[in-house]
Amino acid sequence: MRTRWRARHVLAHQNGGHALLHDGEVVWEDDVIVHVGRRYEGPVDVDLDLGDSLVMPGLIDLDALTDIDHLVLDSWHGPAMGGGLQWSQDYFDHRRHDVFTPDERRTVREFALAQLALHGITTYMPIASEVHSSWAEPYEELVAMAETSRRIGLRGYLGPAYRSGVNVALADGGRGVAFDEDRGRAGLHDAVRFLDHLDRLADPLLTGVLLPCRIETLTAELLRETAEVARRRDVLVRLHALQGTVERELVERMHGMEPIRLIEETGLFDTRLLIPHTMLIDRHPDVHGEDRGDLDRLARAGVSVVHCPLTSLRYGSVLHSFGAYRAAGVNLCLGTDSFPPDLVRGMDTGVHLAKLVDERFDAAPAEHYVEAATLGGARALGRADLGRLEPGAQADLVAFDLADFRDGVQDDPVRTFLLSGTARQATHSVVAGRPVLVDRALPGVDLPALKQQAQHLFDRMRAAYSERDILRRNADTLFPPTFPDFRIQA
Repeated sequence: MRTRWRARHVLAHQNGGHALLHDGEVVWEDDVIVHVGRRYEGPVDVDLDLGDSLVMPGLIDLDALTDIDHLVLDSWHGPAMGGGLQWSQDYFDHRRHDVFTPDERRTVREFALAQLALHGITTYMPIASEVHSSWAEPYEELVAMAETSRRIGLRGYLGPAYRSGVNVALADGGRGVAFDEDRGRAGLHDAVRFLDHLDRLADPLLTGVLLPCRIETLTAELLRETAEVARRRDVLVRLHALQGTVERELVERMHGMEPIRLIEETGLFDTRLLIPHTMLIDRHPDVHGEDRGDLDRLARAGVSVVHCPLTSLRYGSVLHSFGAYRAAGVNLCLGTDSFPPDLVRGMDTGVHLAKLVDERFDAAPAEHYVEAATLGGARALGRADLGRLEPGAQADLVAFDLADFRDGVQDDPVRTFLLSGTARQATHSVVAGRPVLVDRALPGVDLPALKQQAQHLFDRMRAAYSERDILRRNADTLFPPTFPDFRIQA
């Protein structure tokens, strides 16, 4: 099966980097690109003229939300509501349970994966909240999610998240971690079972990875065992770490060392490691405010930093800085981490945040962020055949419509798109040569019904915060509206 896309702009690959091809064509046979250029001489089975579009490598999201987002509930609250967003110790000890049934969790995953596809993401590594689960992610849930991912057609790097403990709100207003180490060991066992499951499945679009949770919720023993399994099985590890001051204080209290040293001491620097966020290192103003070698440690260890600029900004954080990490030789890739899974908005946000941090307009130009969303993600995955449009690469590509009047005038198509556009302009995508997004729709997915189901489940999730709240406040108290309801006068 040979397919050709034609478009006004193609972000092709040449001489080791991206290059803009105007009025270009991309042709692939089965799952491999065979031609990138202007005029392809030869027959094709499918010929699609995308007009005034930007065709580029499929976006790679390595901290991709596969849940119904809670950021809409917890990114704007004041200190008085903080205890209502974590588990209470009492809930941990006596009342923890799953808010959703397995079938409902399957619906949640389908909703989230559909969102990824609609926003032009072709490769993802999932992240979901454990706040509304009884512990973390069970093996069976990831088996079901893998089937949903196959049906939609995305390229997934999957594994059940596991942890030894959970963040809890304390009666004195502080934060702690309550542990159930048996559950942590069982979680790693399930993660290995899932690696075996995907090996048996032998689907080239699904790759097993190890996804331990946040570093403060993991014992040193579980971190060491994770590193040992990763080396033995040669699989990627993604560990949420170096995120903020609360994490740093908890890790220092429990282990007597800062998080980056704990990662090193437990052997994770000797694995193929991805760390989302990675903001709170020595050069951050909340630590030392100067470089004392942390960036070099990350670069020498080959760590890939999964930068999530839009989510970071929404929680009041920023990388110090994109340009410094890149200059130090740290591989930068991107994640969305929250809703919407819009890497275009994320890239634009990152470009402008970098200007503030480094106090110069060219601190992190648009092209560096596009490289992170494509080539950086491919490097993190160890896949030289992803993140680029050139003969021999996998046929993973996406088209964004640039013809809307509201997009305004255009200079450079990439820079203008990041400034004026959004990933909602995705019209078509293919993964391994197979259509995923077709004319802005997902064949076989009933989006209106899925949205209605997701809203019902979100309402249940929102209400469930009350039983975890240390003060047992109801959801309307925890999450008041922006403005009071309008009252009709009699």
